[in-house]
Amino acid sequence: MTPHPVLLRTAPLQGETTSSLICRIAGRYGMEAKVLRSCWQWRNYPPGHDGGGARADAEVLLNTPGRQLLASLCGVGEDVLARALPSWGQEDSKLSAGKDGVSAAAWRTGGAVAGPVAFGCRLCAAQRTGTAVRVARYVPRWERVCVRHRRWLLDADADQPLEYLGLRGVPEVTAAQRRWASVARRAVRAGAEPERVFALAQAVVARWWEQALQWERETIWPRRLHRVAGGDAGGDLERWRIVGRDAVVFPEVVAVADALLDPAMAELVWADSGAGRPRALPADGTFCRRLGERVGRPWLGPLAATDYGGPLTSWMGRVIRLRRGAGGPPGYDNDPWWLRQEHQSSTMAGQLRVLGKEKKAPGSGTMWRAAVPTEQRRLITSAIDSADEQLLQLRGVQTGPTAEVARRLLRGLGHSAGLIENAWKRTAVAAVNGGVPLQEVARWVDMPVEVLSQMLTAGRQENSD
Repeated sequence: MTPHPVLLRTAPLQGETTSSLICRIAGRYGMEAKVLRSCWQWRNYPPGHDGGGARADAEVLLNTPGRQLLASLCGVGEDVLARALPSWGQEDSKLSAGKDGVSAAAWRTGGAVAGPVAFGCRLCAAQRTGTAVRVARYVPRWERVCVRHRRWLLDADADQPLEYLGLRGVPEVTAAQRRWASVARRAVRAGAEPERVFALAQAVVARWWEQALQWERETIWPRRLHRVAGGDAGGDLERWRIVGRDAVVFPEVVAVADALLDPAMAELVWADSGAGRPRALPADGTFCRRLGERVGRPWLGPLAATDYGGPLTSWMGRVIRLRRGAGGPPGYDNDPWWLRQEHQSSTMAGQLRVLGKEKKAPGSGTMWRAAVPTEQRRLITSAIDSADEQLLQLRGVQTGPTAEVARRLLRGLGHSAGLIENAWKRTAVAAVNGGVPLQEVARWVDMPVEVLSQMLTAGRQENSD
């Protein structure tokens, strides 16, 4: 039975998903959401996580009668819903135009409809609606701080229970949210799209985050991570490094975006390259040293400068090519804000999926791919592919002696195994140095603690030598 539309008015929140609004309407009438959803004819099933749970970023597309029905249930006009709901009016091939008058609906994921979905702040929702309920909204990744209530709003597409992280112990994150508005305006004045500037800066800082476990002088991020984790992230450090990353590094992302937009910083890149007399970028370059200072880490310059093949050095290369006039026609090669797919920072949902699979099946092959840098992944994959080709030759398509093919195959496999073993050792050492108990690391790799301890000690001695 459909509730009378004029009894309880339910206004949409700006940027809210249609699915979230339907759930709030049902709550207003004291109904379960699935009961209210029966008012529409559904063309498919709701999206879920691999583990079987419902996705909080599930979205709903409606045909014309379906939208009219939702407007009547809300008690607000369709024009109001059209302004508030990003998915309003979007068509779907599974839905008829509604000529038969049937209210139809189809499920989608929010990310495939209108961009990333995050949880809304329940305290803000309570002030607007009178009820502290869960809300899912389309929110860009640079607007995740609720400044009023000092909360970092988490992605809604991940299979984890938290909706937000408290920021009362890290005021610099809230301050960075306020600062981002001026950085975005600066990007527009420079003719750049703020979202692309942010994506590049986030990729640069996320790469630093992956390397930071090996930085003995890094003290800022561990302190922040413990605070957003409620005081101690040590009990489940690997998971907290995934869930807390975007909040913890946000001040540095804003600072890097501001630096990359600064013409004076671009001038330092040009000077480091030799200006009119081209040379290789030095490890002690002024640009990277100044960038380290701008993120509060004067020691970071040489580490950033020698991280070849990353998003930062790619940006520097494009700046230099543009200055020299060596760029070709407009395109990715001379676009400073173009970000390669392999440089894009991984999402929380993706990292949690990898972590879950690795815990279910240790050594399944997902761990080293997620842990090693992009360039090493490419090198390892290339070596393995080469070994595969030689294995095909060994099976009967070779033109040379079988023994020589076998020797080449063994050399290729040995090289690949060595690369993977070195990556594994670095990951284990970094985990132990980062505070993960030795017993926990031993459990991950299915190895006795004593044997692992001896291997790590030998590895440290090799590095010191």
